[in-house]
Amino acid sequence: MKKLYRSATDKQISGLCGGLAKYFGTDTTVVRLIAVVAVFFSFGTVVALYVIGSLLVPKEPTAGFGHDDPFSSF
Repeated sequence: MKKLYRSATDKQISGLCGGLAKYFGTDTTVVRLIAVVAVFFSFGTVVALYVIGSLLVPKEPTAGFGHDDPFSSF
């Protein structure tokens, strides 16, 4: 089952467009262009949805050594 995350690597502001692009399997540039065009035609509704989405959608879990290991500093 796919889950929606904010991208940790492909981000400009919060990673929401990068996460949406990965979730839908499309290019990030296309998602960003759609978001920018939608901002102009929605009279600010998309901006509010972007902020809410950035707060509600969890950040992508990072894999690798040292992130969740309490002994990584030793």
